Amino acid sequence: MLPTWTVVVLLVASVGVLVYQGLAILYAYQMPTLAPAAASLGASSRVSVIIAARNEVDDLAGTLDTLRVQDYSNLEVVVVDGGSTDGTQGVIDARAPRVRRIDEPPLPDRWVGKNWACWAGAKATQGDWLLFLDADVRLHPAAVRTVVAWAESEQADLATISPRVEMKGFWERLVIPFWTQMVLTYFRAPRVNRPDSSAAMANGQFLMIRRTVYEQIGGHEAVRSYVLEDVELARRVRAAGLKLRIAHAVDLAVTRMYRDPDEMFEGLLKNVHGTEFSAGRLVGFWFGLVGLFLLPLALLPLGLWAQSWPLIGMGAFLWVALFGKHVGFARALGAPAVYGLLYPAAVVYYLRLVSVSLARGLRGRPVNWKGRTYPLLEPSGPNR
Repeated sequence: MLPTWTVVVLLVASVGVLVYQGLAILYAYQMPTLAPAAASLGASSRVSVIIAARNEVDDLAGTLDTLRVQDYSNLEVVVVDGGSTDGTQGVIDARAPRVRRIDEPPLPDRWVGKNWACWAGAKATQGDWLLFLDADVRLHPAAVRTVVAWAESEQADLATISPRVEMKGFWERLVIPFWTQMVLTYFRAPRVNRPDSSAAMANGQFLMIRRTVYEQIGGHEAVRSYVLEDVELARRVRAAGLKLRIAHAVDLAVTRMYRDPDEMFEGLLKNVHGTEFSAGRLVGFWFGLVGLFLLPLALLPLGLWAQSWPLIGMGAFLWVALFGKHVGFARALGAPAVYGLLYPAAVVYYLRLVSVSLARGLRGRPVNWKGRTYPLLEPSGPNR
């Protein structure tokens, strides 16, 4: 038998776990959705699409072809090539003059390559809106028009959407639904749309910002050393008292984030690790993953061992709630239900990510991505 106080503590902790798990469901429910809008009379605001590309030959052609058929006439497309060696430049040049290629200038110290390319592209364009688009995001023909109309109707200063994520391999289907939950809860995504909220985030896959605002907050130069530059830009927009808007838009855009397990691990590790390394944050993240997703599953066997009906009942409920929630997320994102039942493996995957990040950070190892390395920032940040 367990002491009464132990049973009470375990039950209270279980309620806390359920509340946290419910946040992901609540935020997913609260996320606004954006669908292709009906055709309008014209395109008044000029939009400059800027794509930073480095060895993107497998994805870029599809992205550029969907841009060429956009039903928004006041559009320019610029691709900043970061010294590609795989034929990316030929893909761009084959679509001239509708698509313009800019060769990325030599990368300065303390700049992340994508940020440098975006900064160079912004300076070479004239649009009222700057649309920073990843090289692997394919768009519905009405995507640009729909997002511009939505942003202007909302009087947004920065508007961003989350596309549908294609998942074709085992690890993608296992990990990406769990990653989606992490993003929703960590950034409190739908609260970004509330003016009274401090929540701030943006999705660099499709990030549209007014040029005047971009210049006001210092653009990519102000976030030059950050790997999560999209989030940092959003935080600066929020700090300036300006308006952010975010929406889920699976009918407007689609992407396949990672093409093989190694690329996915390095890509997610880059985001977990970042150049803003914090050992305390990572340790807290590690224990949070264990405490919120794995330890609750131990309550049912503990209750059976202790012959405690309250623990048995709560433990059984936790199993149903946790597995049911992850099955729901897997299905909602297009993965078979079985991947939700395997969610503890996704948690272990993330624990490995955090452990590797912590080990690298404590040794002062830089961030690696697309053949480039970026040193960790000083604790005070890059620009202070």
